[in-house]
Amino acid sequence: LLAGARPAAVVSLPSQQETIVLAMDVSGSMRATDVQPDRITAAKDAAKTFVADLPRGVRIAVVSFAGTAAVVQPPTHNRPDVVAAIDRFQLQRGTAIGSGIVLSLATLFPDAGIDLSQITGQRAMPPGPEEKPKPEFAPVQPGSYPSAAVILLTDGQRTTGPDPLEAAKMAADRGIRVYTVGIGTKDGETIGFEGWSMRVRLDEESLKAIANMTRGEYFYAGTAVDLKKVYETLNAKLVMETR
Repeated sequence: LLAGARPAAVVSLPSQQETIVLAMDVSGSMRATDVQPDRITAAKDAAKTFVADLPRGVRIAVVSFAGTAAVVQPPTHNRPDVVAAIDRFQLQRGTAIGSGIVLSLATLFPDAGIDLSQITGQRAMPPGPEEKPKPEFAPVQPGSYPSAAVILLTDGQRTTGPDPLEAAKMAADRGIRVYTVGIGTKDGETIGFEGWSMRVRLDEESLKAIANMTRGEYFYAGTAVDLKKVYETLNAKLVMETR
């Protein structure tokens, strides 16, 4: 009778996640001051606090994206290296959100043969004579990969690079959850720099769609305090999970 009743309990247990990729927008609009002292400084400060609070056993990688994307820190347990990578951010033009997601996946799965030609601008090289052919890719259930996650922070709309929703589908097919963070004003703001001006607006619908498709979650941060609270929430979600 006891076995037939299938007794169960909901408990919080340490998460299995071993690697987290911070994919952060470094487009020129991140110099806007609607988030004090400015968006990029608030984002860097919150990210460094998040990194400091993670368990020591979790590896962290850092990907930056603007018109293109780059791995500024491969996965590591070394927290000072991660902080130094965040401090090295240089603002650039363009917002390639999809590139940030795809490069994050390639960082998590370096041997999966993910095509980066759209991101780097270089043609994909055919396999050499001694290279073994890559195994055929088989999609898995979205959100089912327990050992890694991506945190994507951006303040604008995609202006270049691959479609973010197609990139999100790649993450979903690999079971990777993408937690999206929107920073800045929802209505948008006009900013100027070195003789040019542009209107920047947060594309919340796309960020929500990316999170939903990958079984992640979307967070909005309108102030520096909000952003730190978002990272505190993410820390709790990634360190402990309910089973």
